[in-house]
Parts: sequence; C-alpha cells; structure tokens
Amino acid sequence: MTERVKRAFKYRFYPTAEQAAELARTFGCVRKIYNMALAARTEAWTARGERGSYNASSALLTAWKKTDELAFLNEVSSVPLQQTLRHLQTAFNNFFARRAGYPRPKSKKKSRRAAEYTSSAFRFRDGQLTLAKMRERLDIVWSRPLPQGATPSTVTVSQDAAGRWFVSLLCEDPTVEPLPVVDVAVGIDAGLDHLLTLSTGEKIPNPRYERQDRQRLARAQRHLSRKAKGDGANRAKAQREVARIHARIADRRRDHLHQITTRLVRENQTLVIEDLTVRNMLKNGKLARAISDAGWSEFRSLLEYKAQWYGREVIVVDRWFPSSKLCSACGTLQDRMPLHIRTWTCGCGATHDRDVNAGKNLLAAGRAVTVCGAGVRPQRNLPCGQPVTKQKAPRRKPRKTPLS
Repeated sequence: MTERVKRAFKYRFYPTAEQAAELARTFGCVRKIYNMALAARTEAWTARGERGSYNASSALLTAWKKTDELAFLNEVSSVPLQQTLRHLQTAFNNFFARRAGYPRPKSKKKSRRAAEYTSSAFRFRDGQLTLAKMRERLDIVWSRPLPQGATPSTVTVSQDAAGRWFVSLLCEDPTVEPLPVVDVAVGIDAGLDHLLTLSTGEKIPNPRYERQDRQRLARAQRHLSRKAKGDGANRAKAQREVARIHARIADRRRDHLHQITTRLVRENQTLVIEDLTVRNMLKNGKLARAISDAGWSEFRSLLEYKAQWYGREVIVVDRWFPSSKLCSACGTLQDRMPLHIRTWTCGCGATHDRDVNAGKNLLAAGRAVTVCGAGVRPQRNLPCGQPVTKQKAPRRKPRKTPLS
C-alpha cells in the first residue's frame, strides 16, 4: 500500500473584527516567544556551552507565563506558542546539520505573520472551521473542495503584507497517485527571452509579469516615498498599496509556473534541468530584475515535489556543464558563446538555435546521469564535489621513477 501524500490546501478568509484582533495578538505572542527562546538558547550556548532542546524551551515558556510581565501569554491559545518552539528546534537542527544558517530573530515588520494550530486547537465539522479562543467560525472562501473525507491535521493562519488573510489546511490527499509510466524524457533550458526551451524545440514564452506592472508599481512607490516616516495611517495605506501590486505579480507568476510544471510532469517520465545558482546570478545588475521575475528557483521547487508525487524523475545537471557551447550533433565544444549569439553554426555544418541546442545537450547529459546511477542535485551528493557528467577519472600518465 502506497503512503498517501500530505498536501496543504490554502484558502482566503475574511475575519471579523474580534477574530482579527485575536489573531493579531496570537501573531505577536508567537513572535515574542520565538525571539525569547532564541535568545535564551543563544545565551546558554555562549555562557555554558549547552546546545538546548525543545523540552528546555517549553519549560521556559511555562515559567514565563507565570510572571506578571508575560501574563498576557495566557490570553491566546497555547498551541501556536508550542508550535513556534518546535519550529525553532527545526531551525537549530538545520543549522547544526549545515543545511541553513543560524536562526535569526523574527521582525515585527518584515517577518511572516503566521500561527500554526494542531488538531487539539481547532474544530473542523461539516466544512466549518473554528479556532481555539474564538466563538465564531472562520468565513472561508472555499475556492476548491477538500478531498472527500479529508480531515486537517494542522491549520496555519497567516496574513500577508497586503493585508489578506489566508488559512492553510494540511491533510492527506488520496487523489495524488503515481501516473502511468511513459517512455518520454525532456531536457529543459531556462532563459529570459523564453522562460523555458525544451529539447523537443518547444519554447514557452516568458510573460514578464513584473514588467507588465512596473509602471503601476513605480507610481505606488513614489506615492509611498512622499509619506512621512513612522507608523502613520497614510504611510501604512501606501505600503499596503505597494504590497498589493507585489502580491498580484507573485500570484500570477506562481499560477503560471504551476500550470507549466503540472503539464511537464504529466507528459514526461524524466525531466532534466540545469543547476542554476540564481543567488549568484542576481549579482548581475543588468539582469537581476529579469532573473527575479522569471522565478527559476520556484520553478525547480514545484517541478521536484510534483515529480515526487507522481512518480517521475528529475535529474539536475551540474551548473558547469557547457550546454550552450556544445554541439548536440557532433559534440564539438566551442571556445566562446556570448549571450547575444542566439543562432550559430558548428564546423560539422549543423546550425543550432542556442536554447534548443542547450536543451538537447541537457537531455543527453541527463541520460548519462541515469546510466551512472546519480540522482537529483548530483554535484551536492558527491563527497568529492565532482559533477556527475564528469565522474570518469581523467587518465594520468605513469609517473617516471629513477629506475625507468
């Protein structure tokens, strides 16, 4: 029996004034406890060399609630406070495993406003959700139905910078099952002129959502810059307008990427992509805005988890693989290939579209990866750091000895 996939279903809801006030208090308490627990664990490590644990932080939370200064913590549900301590423990586990940096304090203005409730802190009956410390149910816009018979295990309530409220329900989805195996593989080259170019020759256009709303965004940002600094109502209103435009851009981009990745996963058994260092590429001042608008990192994340859901395989080729400079017909490597050259002719007589040729080379490299038994993120899994496309050891001439 296959293990069912746990999937989060996110919906927008409209709280009452009382619910909004309760959730705002909860967000503040969650942020307060996270920062206090982080400071306590940091002090314990620097002063006494103690690494700390979730149980120790939970004991501190119990003691904090008994003080007069932090008695307000008892006014909100205790479950989100315990969950934020678990999140802090996960952050430290990732730090000690060298998967992330040292945990940072949560900011009142910049950090995500969210609170997580487990099954003991909410009631879900007949499609109605009621959270702890609240008398009325949440007014949720059910834009899509939950799986039949699904019961949420956790509920996360959040508010974005644009002031929109969302609730995310995590539950098992029996509809997610491996798709029938197909004998189709595709190489995918990411770009800016075209968002994706497939080894089949298909080019998916880049919608450039940020460019479409750039004039409107610039106008809103100029309007914000004229507001007095501080916490005034006019400045907050202007900030929300800027956030709404950013949210519109991000929502449209995410929806487009969801449609593309779903189609690619359904149509292909093996998908080969390139390991792009987007963080370093953003240092290019001329292309940073266009690269950010393309959403390459989000595309890869969506493609990988959907491939895992539906029994597909994603192969990531090393970032240094010369996919653009290599002739897919004869294998000749060109010395230089500037970005402005979009079509070129090899010495063998083959004329290549730069992006289509890169997709074909990625597909060939991905098939080589499959033969040698490597998997996703090949260059990160190898202790020696060598790319999977270059695993074969170079031949060395025999060392001459004094007797030879």
